[in-house]
Amino acid sequence: MATTSSTLEQLRSVTTVVADTGDFDSMKEFRPTDATTNPSLILAAAKLPKYSQLIDRAVDYGRQHGNNLETTMDYLFVLFGTEILKIVPGRVSIEVDARLSFDRDGSVKKVRQLIQLYEMAGIARDRVLIKLATTWEGVKAAEQLEKEGIHCNLTLLFNFAQAVACAESGVTLISPYVGRIYDWYATKTGQKVYPNPADDPGVQSVTRIYNYYKKHGYKTVVMGASFRSISQIKALAGCDLLTISPALLSELANETGGVPLKQVLSPESAAQQTDCPRVHYDEKRFRWELNEDQMATDKLSEGIRKFAADAIVLENLIKAKLQ
Repeated sequence: MATTSSTLEQLRSVTTVVADTGDFDSMKEFRPTDATTNPSLILAAAKLPKYSQLIDRAVDYGRQHGNNLETTMDYLFVLFGTEILKIVPGRVSIEVDARLSFDRDGSVKKVRQLIQLYEMAGIARDRVLIKLATTWEGVKAAEQLEKEGIHCNLTLLFNFAQAVACAESGVTLISPYVGRIYDWYATKTGQKVYPNPADDPGVQSVTRIYNYYKKHGYKTVVMGASFRSISQIKALAGCDLLTISPALLSELANETGGVPLKQVLSPESAAQQTDCPRVHYDEKRFRWELNEDQMATDKLSEGIRKFAADAIVLENLIKAKLQ
C-alpha cells in the first residue's frame, strides 16, 4: 500500500536527519535536527553576498585582535556555527583545520580555543560537535577532549579499523562517508549502479559499523554521510543519524505515494549478528589496517588535502579583507 507522507518524513521517524550544508536558507526549508559543516561548505557560503555580514564581523574581530588571521578564522567558523544554532534545535558540527590532522596536541589546543569562543557567545559546549579527521592523532585528540566534556565528530571515516578506534576512545559520533567509498569503487570497478542498494560498498561499510556498535553496546553513534543518491540513504534507514545535502533532502521531500520506507537498521537486528566479534585496535594495528585498505588510505589523504586546500583559499579571502 502506498503512503501519503514523504520519504523524508518517514525517514525522520526512524533516523535523526542532519543538514549537510553551510546555507542557512536550506536549513530553514528542511528543518533538520542538527547541521554539519566543513571548510568546503563554509568557503562556498562565504562567497555569497548574503553572508557578507558574517565575513565583515569576523574581519572586524580580527582587526581588534592585531589583524591575527588565525583568530579571525576561528571567529568566522564560530559565527557560522552560532547562526546555524539559531535555526536547528540540536547541534552543529564544526571542523578543525585539516592541517592539524596529524597533530594531537595542536588539535586539542585549537578545539579548546573554539569552545571558549562558543561559550563567550553563550553557546553551551553540548550543542557543538567538533569534527576531527579520523587519523590516529585525531582519535587520540578526541579521546582527551571527550574527557573534558567536549563532544567530537570523527570525520573522513572510511573503514572498520577507524570506527573501532573511535568507539574504544569514547568518541561521541562518527561520520562514515558512504558516497566517497562508492566513488572510489565506481572508479576502480566501473560499476556505478547497484540494483540492490545493500550491495553498495559505502552502504555495506556503514551497515557493518552500525551493527558492530549496537551489538557490543558502544555509546558512539553513527552518522552516515556523503551520499550520492537517495537509494543509499534509504538503504541505511534506521541509522542513528544521516547527514544529507540540500539537493537530496529536496528529492526525499518530493518523493511521495510510493512503497513505505522500510527501517533497515535497528539495535534489535544488530543484536542478531553472529559474524562481528569484538576486536581491539592499538596504534600499530590501526596504522597497519589502514595501510592495507587502499580505498580508505586514498580517500582519507584526499579528503584531508581537499579540506586543507579549501581552508587556504578561505584564509586568503579573509587575509585580503584584513589588509
